[in-house]
Amino acid sequence: MNSWSAAARILALLAALVLGGDVLAREATANRYTIVPASLDGIGKVYMGREIARVMGFPGASWLERPERTREERPDLVLQALDLQPGMTVADVGAGTGYYTRAIAQRVGDTGVVYAVDIQPQMLAILDRQLVRQGTTNVRPVLATPIDPRLPDGALDLTLMVDVYHELEYPHETVEAIVRALKPFGRLVFVEYKGEDASVPIRPLHKMTETQVRNEASMHSLEWEKTVNTLPWQHVIVFRKKGPADRDVPP
Repeated sequence: MNSWSAAARILALLAALVLGGDVLAREATANRYTIVPASLDGIGKVYMGREIARVMGFPGASWLERPERTREERPDLVLQALDLQPGMTVADVGAGTGYYTRAIAQRVGDTGVVYAVDIQPQMLAILDRQLVRQGTTNVRPVLATPIDPRLPDGALDLTLMVDVYHELEYPHETVEAIVRALKPFGRLVFVEYKGEDASVPIRPLHKMTETQVRNEASMHSLEWEKTVNTLPWQHVIVFRKKGPADRDVPP
């Protein structure tokens, strides 16, 4: 066999491995989800027993900035639960207009960084105008895809998702990418409307029970740390990324 023939065979083998891996990845993704007739508020795609909700589009951006949100959702209690410190690197996934991004940026200070992640460029444009108006310079807007939040691996102290997770088109893959982006023992925080509470005036697909969130998070290298139930409408569910196998607790 001459060297050119050997090289061609090696390249063909590598190409087959890459293509085979891509096929396996697509099959794994397909097997995680079930397609059903879409409900009024859903996309017709089921993950772990729940239909994924439709994304709130940018025309509804004003609802995110409504004045009564401070009373209805108590964002002060959410921020308190995050235990933010100067110099931290944080991602706000599903940042929308930057309602939480701006508050987080103030708390981590000039030595900290906030990645404001959204799949809608229109939302990021609104967020950018808010940042300019406020004079905030430590925020990095990130245009994500439905499957990839485009965050740097191993860089984050904390990732926050406020009323977002139930709308993720690819929840498993997105959380998998978020976990990769966390530092060892970094935290992932879900804020979701309480699915257990029928009095919360939010449509059912846009609410989740604590059990649902914890079951879905258990599919990843995450450990439940605490749940804060003192908010009027939402719960704050905090997970920590598992560290090296020979360590059981964070330092």
